[in-house]
Amino acid sequence: MKTTIIAIFFGVFLTCTYAAKEATRKMKKAKLYFVLTDVPQIDCEVKAGKIINPEFIAKCPPGCQDVKYRVYGTDIYASFSSVCSAAIHSGIIDNAGGKILVQKVAGHSGYRGSFSNGVRSLSLPRWRESFLVSEGKPRKGVTYPSTLEYSSSKSTAVKSEPKKPEQDLKATKSADTTNTLEKAPEQGDTVQKEYQTSPMPTPATQMATTTPTPTTTTMDPSTTTPKPTTTPAATRTTTVAAAAKTRPGLHRVRDIGSSSVHPAYSSAVAAASRQVQAAQGRGQNTAFRGMSTSASNRNILRPNTGIQRQEPVATFRKAEVSPSHLAMETDLWKPGLSLFDTGFSSKEELNPKPLESISQENPNCKVDLSFLMDGSWSIGKRRFQLQKRFLGNVAQALGISSAGPLMGIVQYGNDPSTEFNLRTHNNSKDLRNAIEKIPQRGGLSNAGKALSFVNKNFFLDANGNRGGAPNVVVVVVDGWPTDQVKEASRLARESGINIFFVTVEAATEIEKQNIIEPDFVDKAVCRTNGFYSINVPSWFSLHKVVQPLVKRVCDTDRLACSKTCLNSADIGFVIDGSSSVGTGNFHTVLQFVANISKEFEISDTDTRIGAVQYTYEQRLEFSFDKYSTKQDVLSAIKRISYWSGGTSTGAAISYTTEQLFSKSRPNKRKIMILITDGRSYDDVSVPAMAAHQNGVIAYSIGVAWAAQDELEAIATDPDKEHSFFVDEFDNLYRFVNQLIKNICTEFNSQPRN
Repeated sequence: MKTTIIAIFFGVFLTCTYAAKEATRKMKKAKLYFVLTDVPQIDCEVKAGKIINPEFIAKCPPGCQDVKYRVYGTDIYASFSSVCSAAIHSGIIDNAGGKILVQKVAGHSGYRGSFSNGVRSLSLPRWRESFLVSEGKPRKGVTYPSTLEYSSSKSTAVKSEPKKPEQDLKATKSADTTNTLEKAPEQGDTVQKEYQTSPMPTPATQMATTTPTPTTTTMDPSTTTPKPTTTPAATRTTTVAAAAKTRPGLHRVRDIGSSSVHPAYSSAVAAASRQVQAAQGRGQNTAFRGMSTSASNRNILRPNTGIQRQEPVATFRKAEVSPSHLAMETDLWKPGLSLFDTGFSSKEELNPKPLESISQENPNCKVDLSFLMDGSWSIGKRRFQLQKRFLGNVAQALGISSAGPLMGIVQYGNDPSTEFNLRTHNNSKDLRNAIEKIPQRGGLSNAGKALSFVNKNFFLDANGNRGGAPNVVVVVVDGWPTDQVKEASRLARESGINIFFVTVEAATEIEKQNIIEPDFVDKAVCRTNGFYSINVPSWFSLHKVVQPLVKRVCDTDRLACSKTCLNSADIGFVIDGSSSVGTGNFHTVLQFVANISKEFEISDTDTRIGAVQYTYEQRLEFSFDKYSTKQDVLSAIKRISYWSGGTSTGAAISYTTEQLFSKSRPNKRKIMILITDGRSYDDVSVPAMAAHQNGVIAYSIGVAWAAQDELEAIATDPDKEHSFFVDEFDNLYRFVNQLIKNICTEFNSQPRN
């Protein structure tokens, strides 16, 4: 009996123990499954450098196998590579997507490119940060984030905000709110004051003010005539913080009295403005706003815009500010009271000294400058005047002269129009007077169209453009553009134009949903390092950035976009002079070299040309610093005498790297163009790899009996874009344009940060 009881007891005990272990195992498995499935998803174009986490597991969506997502490196990738494309290139995932493990590592030198799994990766000499990608399995003892932390953008837009339809443009730039509470100046925006709707006062911390009951004006959708509905008298109320109430959305306000309003709506706007001013308080920390309907001042019914008028919504705008009130508000913007991001360090703050002290001619700032001023209806008359005053102060600070900076202005709205070009005024006084006379043209804020116009029409010799002066464009925009700027900006940069953006009164969180092109500043400016972008919180604060802006546009050493594919390289030609070439064909090769050289802008500060001829031995025909004009270079090429001998291409590459490119300047791209007609007597792969690691971009051109495998080994990856073959010397000329195109394509594809 006891034996039976003991057996039953142990049987139950073992069964319970097994069940407990099995439950624990399933729980751990379930927990592990939860951890592994709780993986954040990333977009195809996301770069490793944009994600702050040092190690993370992420899920790539399907369909990422696209050439537009650049990848630099093989096995180890530069941090500005597309993470998902790098994973496809390395074979971790395929076009169907999947989980990947990403680990950040230190910067790398000599990123080697290759073609794998349908993705071509590019070579790169060096970069400040790298990353490794592997199968998306967690490492033991490592906790992975369920959400990824992204680096903040310098732009005024946020990608995660949904876009409005393009016809909305700036139409909803103010939210559908009524009374809003003015922000305190210590929150960093003393100009963008807001109100808070509070239907019933709630006992809390109270501040007694005289608050006018808003005047409401509605617009009949079927007609263009405004209909006033209610006009309650101003009453004495107590402004309270409704702690227990839901805070309504905030929105931006604009200046009703100073707006350039379409004549059909001027009566309604004027009536609303008068009623607001009649009830307006004069408290030092409070400036009341008027109220209008139809559309916000961003959508102030711009004539001939071709945009369908939206349903009328009651919105706020700034009341007309009297001179005394303006002086009161200006006091709130003193440096000690208002903290805002202008994109400058404290050392670059505006010096309060008069501008006249630096208004003399400034030959050390020789730039050709075009200002794109925003003439859209969204600004209003008062802010347009402030913009003109700002441009006049910039002209004064620059010290306009024929030997120094020259400045022209293009006003843009629906369409751009040149107010005056570089040739029109050659002193600051005349330029300032001309700026004061510019009328507001109105319309939208089509900055993209304006950039395209400037690129094609402004910087011309007939308009006063000087070949030796950098071309600079400064775009002043009220909030954000109403068209896309990315493509127009890219073409302008490729033309050597340095683009700056001055964004005034950038979008609030509610307004960001209306931006057509998120991150428009980063897509437009010359470089995304903060040097070319300025954020100003108010048109009334614009004067603070005059001196810092002038300092930047005059810093010609940092105007990186002045460099183009045709004026920023040291090009070394390596010419096969072996006996198999022959005298006649050698002259054909020299003509090919001359035809390529003619396409570049040659000077001691632009592109420089050098040449090496080789057989068994090598001869430096001329170095980079030997000739500084195109004519001298072409004459030197013509004088090269045919040597004749064997073919030691590998030794020639080593010689060129050591004797020619070692004298190349740090800010120049090193380009080697090698022409050969046969197989080398020595190895070419090791010398070619050494050249690549030293930052030399190698192009190989083979003729007749040249070996294809050697041409590919010599050429920088990808081989198809850097190596060419032609069956006869007389057909070399066919590759001149293609070679120039490939050089420029590679130059323009380099990262802008």
